[in-house]
Amino acid sequence: MIAEHDVLVLGAGNAGIAAAGAAAAAGQRVLVVEARDVGGVCPLRGCVPKKVLVAAAQVLDAIARAGTHRIAVGAPVLDWPGLIERERTFVEGVPEQFEKSLADRGIALLRGRARFTGRREVSVAGERHAAGKIVVATGSTPRSLPIPGAEHLVTSDALLELPALPESITFVGAGVIAFEFAHVLARAGSRVTLLEVAPRVLPTLDPDATDRLAALTRELGVRIETSVAIDGIERRGDGYAIRYRSGGASAVARSECAANGAGRVADLAGLDLAAAGITLEGGRVELDAYLRSVENPDVFFAGDAIPGRPQLSPLATYEGRVVGHNLTHDALEPARYGHQPAAVYTVPALATVGWSEAAAREAGFDFDVRTHDMTGWRSARTHGETAAWAKVLVEKGSGRILGAHLVGHGAEETIHAFAIAVEKGMPASELAERVYAYPTFHADIKYMVS
Repeated sequence: MIAEHDVLVLGAGNAGIAAAGAAAAAGQRVLVVEARDVGGVCPLRGCVPKKVLVAAAQVLDAIARAGTHRIAVGAPVLDWPGLIERERTFVEGVPEQFEKSLADRGIALLRGRARFTGRREVSVAGERHAAGKIVVATGSTPRSLPIPGAEHLVTSDALLELPALPESITFVGAGVIAFEFAHVLARAGSRVTLLEVAPRVLPTLDPDATDRLAALTRELGVRIETSVAIDGIERRGDGYAIRYRSGGASAVARSECAANGAGRVADLAGLDLAAAGITLEGGRVELDAYLRSVENPDVFFAGDAIPGRPQLSPLATYEGRVVGHNLTHDALEPARYGHQPAAVYTVPALATVGWSEAAAREAGFDFDVRTHDMTGWRSARTHGETAAWAKVLVEKGSGRILGAHLVGHGAEETIHAFAIAVEKGMPASELAERVYAYPTFHADIKYMVS
């Protein structure tokens, strides 16, 4: 027997919940299938609990700089188990809130992992379900590493639940998550090592910005090695040994804990997309402008389940809304991405929006690069900040702001002014002429674009 629905949504994270809500509001019969807790990565295993740890690192950093303000303090004592317990309070009850929200809107929820058995049919724990439209919103999962001993690596999920602060930790991979945890753990007192296969860390971001962040990270005591080849990971006594090669020489990184720092990928394993007539080639699925599979237009993709796209929670919600519209309207709406701001929540943070310098040149833009080391500016000096840097790309002729890349305390907040400017095609002169509260970091924007 096959249970019939109007819409099947695979995954109950930001994207899936947004799509399901839109379909239910239009009177469609919706079933959401979720293998884990309802809510998804961001509120349960990602950005929300992680920012609780980052906030603690920011306080530790402020204490370290207290002398600048002529405040004498003793060495801070971090209660790591207490911090983890505080972090859990931000997660407790959240799945139940999402479940109630689904139920209140008449959206059915089924626990389990779905597997396609046809173009519009899935199996969940032996039960068959069919629908006119199916949404794949299964989120992301830690990237698997083809390294002997990779099973010893803990994931970011486990790092958020560490019962005790490790004396030392080595990350295999120096992605965004690895950098963020490196800053938290190093400021908490751990000895941290980042091993990166690529010649540069965070290669998708502006290299000048990442060079500054890498330098600040090294100043924190974090060891960073790039262009390494990982040979294997072994259990050694109470810790782990990561064997690798760097510059032709063999080396071993020993630490109490070893972690997967290679980021996350679309969680599509086990879905059997081929049964739905969908090809997963090179880790990618071909989609049209409306987020439908080109090979099977009855199947939509949204959120981190789209291979290769930026894994940003607000972007997942947006895509879920687009899919929700297209599930319920004859006039389809394309996904219009524009330029989303993004941040690496280190201490200090790196934030970015719009074109990078290299991408802008490749696209044929003619532009000026306005770079500023702002550590000597009054706003940074007032707060005793140790990092304040900006790069702004301004198109010649039109004066449009094409992109902005910031490193410094509060960068993750200031970037939003640039995000609006990039999205609206605002000229630098308009930002420069605005009246800002003063003295603030935002007031420095008029000088950043000069």
